[in-house]
Amino acid sequence: MKPIATYNGFEQGPIRPPSEAGSLLIRITRNCPWNRCTFCGLYKGSRFSLRPVEHVLRDIDTIRFYVDAIDSANKSGRKLSQEELLTLIPNGGETSLQALQAASSFLANGMESIFLQDGNSLILKPIDIIRILQHLQEAFPKVKRVTSYARSHTTARISDENLSRMASAGLNRIHIGMESGSDRILKRVKKGSDKATQIVAGQKVKKAGIELSEYFMPGLGGKALSKENAMETADALNQINPDFIRLRSLALSASAPLMGQFENGDFDKMGEVDTARELLLWLEALNGISSTIRSDHVLNLFPEIDGVLPGDKEQMMQPVHDFLALPPEEQMIFCIGRRTHRMACFSDLRNPVLRDDTQKICSELGATTANFDKIIDSIMQRFI
Repeated sequence: MKPIATYNGFEQGPIRPPSEAGSLLIRITRNCPWNRCTFCGLYKGSRFSLRPVEHVLRDIDTIRFYVDAIDSANKSGRKLSQEELLTLIPNGGETSLQALQAASSFLANGMESIFLQDGNSLILKPIDIIRILQHLQEAFPKVKRVTSYARSHTTARISDENLSRMASAGLNRIHIGMESGSDRILKRVKKGSDKATQIVAGQKVKKAGIELSEYFMPGLGGKALSKENAMETADALNQINPDFIRLRSLALSASAPLMGQFENGDFDKMGEVDTARELLLWLEALNGISSTIRSDHVLNLFPEIDGVLPGDKEQMMQPVHDFLALPPEEQMIFCIGRRTHRMACFSDLRNPVLRDDTQKICSELGATTANFDKIIDSIMQRFI
């Protein structure tokens, strides 16, 4: 008989989407079961495992306990200290400061959303996911949204019936990292799925009545496959019509295998201007869909690419058009300004105070039109 794993207290994983900043994070798996994508270094060297369902349920109960304790103390007018709150649960393994902080944050954010971690939660057996979802509904009946990351390869293999059962149990948004719709690029970066699988998975999520958030990674194909990355990804998204499309421009961490390929000259990484051209080509090719596009990450050059298709398409394309029409030195000033947070958006380029500040930064960094992409690569390391 397999020994029962010891519960060591509340757990949280390393990441969640920016849109889940106010969500309670409930970890149901550890790390990523695929973990071969060359552009990602997050889980390299880490081992994947499923958390026992009973452990996840105890995490949920622990959060519910702390939420009730904090809420009760607030209503009575007596603010309990952190030390007092931590003594309320008697078993040492469960008296988790991390759990208390998670409960406090969840309560402060209105207890509206929950995110299931880590990188591919739907790899659990559907019956186990549904049990967790039902327990969440019982513990937090007023929660409006429960979301999760999922791989397209995993999602495509789940039956329509089980996806619908998950939706009925409370799972109402899935985030899938498409990254690219190009089979050549997906194979090169060892994504573990192809375009057809991406489309099937996305369509299945939509059919189940679950909101779908797909991610596109401009620059993933390098210079040689830039056009293909734009056009094939747009074609896949046009066939899916996801509720959300989120941009995650390529940036390489030191632990990502693709960084080694770049340093060895085996990957022709694009700079800011070429990536902007690819982005514009991609936007132009999106047709016949009603998706909301979000540029909601610090890695993206243009936060203004934010709107709903088809009505906002021209508005979203305009800053990219304007950027590409600039002379190289102006392009450099904006890129350095944006990457050093001196400029928040493209229109800040016209602000004389922000321009002056950015030009000083350019001078301090020794930035020129020939080297500013290399300088930006080093700056971006702190945000990956």
